[in-house]
This record gives sequence, C-alpha cells and structure tokens, in this order.
Amino acid sequence: QVQLVESGGGLVQAGGSLRLSCAASGSIVDFWTMAWYRQAPGKQRELVATITSGGSITYADSVKGRFAISTDNAKNTMYLQMNSLKPEDTAVYLCNARKYIAYWGQGTQVTVSS
Repeated sequence: QVQLVESGGGLVQAGGSLRLSCAASGSIVDFWTMAWYRQAPGKQRELVATITSGGSITYADSVKGRFAISTDNAKNTMYLQMNSLKPEDTAVYLCNARKYIAYWGQGTQVTVSS
C-alpha cells in the first residue's frame, strides 16, 4: 500500500513563498500521474497542478506563473513551489498519485495572510 506524506505548509504573508513536499513510501516512477489538489473551507476540492510520467505539466489558471510542480525520482518526492502567494491560496493542499487507483496524502495547511 502506497503512502503519501505532505509537508511544508504553514503561515505566510501575501507575496511570500512556500515549498510543499509529498514523500511517497515507494518509487514514484511507476505512477501514471501525480498531482496537487487544494481544498478551502466550504469549497470543492480543486486541482492545482499535475505532472505525468512523461513529464507533461498542467496548472490551474489561478496558479499559472506562480506555482511550479516537480518531482525527484531519486527521493521519491513531488514538490510544489508556490511563489507570490495570495490570501485566496489559503487551503489544505493534498498530494495525489494515480496508477489504477488514486492514492492521497493527509494534507498540509497553507495559510496566506493579507
């Protein structure tokens, strides 16, 4: 059973940066896709960024130009570099990986103060 553990969340002022990490219990090279989602209170879960096994990357329009998704296969870790953070980026950020089924982490809280 694959386990995903997020870290790196916290409280930051608007305009600041954070880097989230998602560490997998096994190799990530076999996943078809890995992604970051976020969920704010009272809102639906939103897809933030996706990276495929072939290296294709997509972003939600709301984070394009500010966020960057990447992976380090040697460390079995996915990252989300978040720059120019805005209060509306406040949410629990969740790591997702897919191969036949979806695997989820427990989430890490990101709070951006104005």
